[in-house]
Amino acid sequence: MRALTFSHFGGPDVLDYRDLPDPVLRPGHAIVALEAIGLNFADLYRRRGQYHLAGTPPYIAGYEGAGRIVALADDQSLFAVGDRVAFADSPHAQAELALVHMDHLIPLPDDIGSDTAAALLLQGLTAQYLVRDSHLLKAGETALVHAAAGGVGLLLVQMARAAGARVIGLTSSPQKAEAAQRAGAGEVLLYDSAWVSAVLELTGGGVDVAYDAVGRTLMQSFEAVRTGGQVVFYGMAGGDPPLVDPRLLMDTSKTLTGGDLWNVLRRPEDRRERAAELFEQVRSGALTVQVAARFPLRDGAAAHRLLESRQSSGKVLLLP
Repeated sequence: MRALTFSHFGGPDVLDYRDLPDPVLRPGHAIVALEAIGLNFADLYRRRGQYHLAGTPPYIAGYEGAGRIVALADDQSLFAVGDRVAFADSPHAQAELALVHMDHLIPLPDDIGSDTAAALLLQGLTAQYLVRDSHLLKAGETALVHAAAGGVGLLLVQMARAAGARVIGLTSSPQKAEAAQRAGAGEVLLYDSAWVSAVLELTGGGVDVAYDAVGRTLMQSFEAVRTGGQVVFYGMAGGDPPLVDPRLLMDTSKTLTGGDLWNVLRRPEDRRERAAELFEQVRSGALTVQVAARFPLRDGAAAHRLLESRQSSGKVLLLP
């Protein structure tokens, strides 16, 4: 098979599109022929050496994809060879073939394309737990959404609006601001503005919750949250977050919580039930999935550069 690999850490130039042996089928697993692969910031972190990687080079990044089962190790009733499936948390996805544990497979309905699934699952499941588990967003609350025109951001804005919340978005350009507004953000501010002051003025004291995936903006998020409000930290696309003095939390009665999808998706049923809810939202028109760009897998370095530039709005896909 062909795969997008790297043998040492660094920028997009370390990526190498090369031949590798096909994955070997193991008990409890299936081999999936990928039709679409989701590119995520976590893939950039792994390529840079910021995330732990098991095994030895050449490494294959990627955890999200959709395609068809071409081999099964076990007789069972849930899946069969030829079934359309997707996954959001299985390694080595940036390849033509991926070995996926059966527990991680999500059945794809006929009306959900592989592109849609690969663009939706990881970020949609993330946005879903952010508004449901990290902070149960209620009608009438105000949410500050960082990177509101990114892959998670656009979905998070839509889900927050569906919950009846007011959304203030943060983006890096006027073009991205327009995308966030189309998704449902009532107001959108730019990072190069005095956005904390603007948030406090717009809300009369701060938002109920700030969803921060940037990292280095964490202390500004605290400033933008009302007394007794909450900051949800779930990513570090802009760099590592600063250390937080617990006295800040005590003095302001504010709450800091971390968000990690894998603490929510504990069982196969969690993945499939929550994914089915996302598919239904897409089917009903309540959720729109935006694809920023599609790249052939062989041009993965260009895809990494685009995502790393933070100039894209929506999901970047790799196509084997």
